[in-house]
Amino acid sequence: MAVPKRKRSRARRDKRFANKGLKPQAITNCKNCQEPTLPHAMCEKCGFYKGIKVKVSKMERAMSRVETKTARAKSAQARQQAAGPQQEPEQAK
Repeated sequence: MAVPKRKRSRARRDKRFANKGLKPQAITNCKNCQEPTLPHAMCEKCGFYKGIKVKVSKMERAMSRVETKTARAKSAQARQQAAGPQQEPEQAK
């Protein structure tokens, strides 16, 4: 009967079984932009998950900042007009 000369190490033994758990992942298409995505994950391209926008892009953040700045400027201008024209102090000659 054949008997192994040396004990097989745990590392060598376990290398055989290391790749048994790997399975091909399913790929689905985003409902919004039709890009391939992993199931149950947000689309990296458009930021939608199950038809809901969950990720805000840099461009969208910049646009919202511009909108808030213009709204603040308009409200400040409206407050100034409502207060009436203010007279500037006369300068001494």
